[in-house]
Amino acid sequence: MRRFEPGEAIALRQTWEGLVWAARPATVVDDTPVQTMLFIPAGIRWMAPFHDGKRLKIPQEDFELVELLYDEAHVLSFSWPNTHYAVLLFFRPDLSTWNWYVNFVEPLPPTEIGYDTLDQMLDIWIEPDGSWHWKDWDELVEAEQVGIFTHTEADAIRAEG
Repeated sequence: MRRFEPGEAIALRQTWEGLVWAARPATVVDDTPVQTMLFIPAGIRWMAPFHDGKRLKIPQEDFELVELLYDEAHVLSFSWPNTHYAVLLFFRPDLSTWNWYVNFVEPLPPTEIGYDTLDQMLDIWIEPDGSWHWKDWDELVEAEQVGIFTHTEADAIRAEG
């Protein structure tokens, strides 16, 4: 299994049906058999899926990748082997802590240039005081309705949360 060195620039891609659905650069902080840590700085350019001028959240066959600026926050991402989520720590541009975020994703298999995954739509937003709420439950329902995930897969995603 390919491992990356701390400081190495990699591509973090979302893939669907063998196609790159979204991609962003990241810097490896730690890459060991038990944990992968990536840093995504505010100010990066990334590729996002669009159709008819609208950014897509749910994969579909007809889309194009459009370059966007991501300047909302710095992100430190933690993921673990065979785990269907990553834990993200968001920092404001001044490096003050903003919040924690649990992003339900396919596990991160390494590629020659980085990691590929697929967003499973469902997320948890955690405030600094520990309060939390679900995010994008509606997107998981829609993804199930259009066949991105089977009913069994969608139930497994919900159960992981």
